[in-house]
Amino acid sequence: MNLASAKTVRLPALLATLLLLAACAQTTSYQEPQVAGHEPAGITESSGIAASHRDRRLLWTHNDSGGQPVLYGLDPSGARRGDVRLAGVRNTDWEDIASFELDGRAWILVADTGDNAGLRHDCALYVIAEPDPATLSPSQELTVPVAWKISVRFPDGPHDCEAVAVDPVGGLVYLLTKRTTPPALYTLPLRPAAGAAVPAALCVAQLRQFPQPSLAQSLLPIPTSRYRGQPTGMDFAPDGSAAVVLTYGEVCLFPRQPGETWVAALSRKPRVLAPHGLLQAEGVGFGQDSRTLYVTSEGAGSAILLYRPEK
Repeated sequence: MNLASAKTVRLPALLATLLLLAACAQTTSYQEPQVAGHEPAGITESSGIAASHRDRRLLWTHNDSGGQPVLYGLDPSGARRGDVRLAGVRNTDWEDIASFELDGRAWILVADTGDNAGLRHDCALYVIAEPDPATLSPSQELTVPVAWKISVRFPDGPHDCEAVAVDPVGGLVYLLTKRTTPPALYTLPLRPAAGAAVPAALCVAQLRQFPQPSLAQSLLPIPTSRYRGQPTGMDFAPDGSAAVVLTYGEVCLFPRQPGETWVAALSRKPRVLAPHGLLQAEGVGFGQDSRTLYVTSEGAGSAILLYRPEK
């Protein structure tokens, strides 16, 4: 091949790479986090957050172990929009929530997958149709049925899992373990066939790239120090352009290239955003715009943080 033909072949590839890097840079450049509001009374252990697909000013959160089986609808300032109870369900240890669209409808998935002791055999994912925001009221609780349940069983025994995301295009739920070293990424079918047994979760990757505590940090018995590398929340952007994983110490963004699998995107080194500075950060979710990020923490009156992309 002569030099002229080599340039002809390589230049388009180089341009494509540069364009891709530019797109990723736009996706991953974020401002310092801002306090959008605070969690209202009654929400003391927010372990997940998800943006509504029916109302741009509506967020969903929940308490974790021992709380009521209730989702709390808030606006970003923390003002209570309404409470939604899942009929016939217990909150053993709800640890994450995801919102998504499937077949032209908006849905919410709740992950009852917390297992600090690694002993549970009853972990499950519950899916409900997202209620019409017009039916919400801060003074009247709404009860909704579970549309379907997905049993969670890991092939190598129970795991604590606090980070869950939904890929409606691929028809999969992704689960990221917390207390394993390294964290393991599993998948389950989003909508198992009616009457069919749900298979064991499939391990698709081990993710080693989350920032870990320094030696000095590891000596401090607080989540933001010795446990700062443990995943506590995860979400996929509605447009499929990125994933975010929250740890006790960091907000880790994983841009996704066109046609790339989630496993490939999550296996690269993340873009680490400005520190959240929260004492026990456990909830993270993209806004409807697939760029804005919300982060919440356990603790009464905790801040709702907003990460905005640079303009």
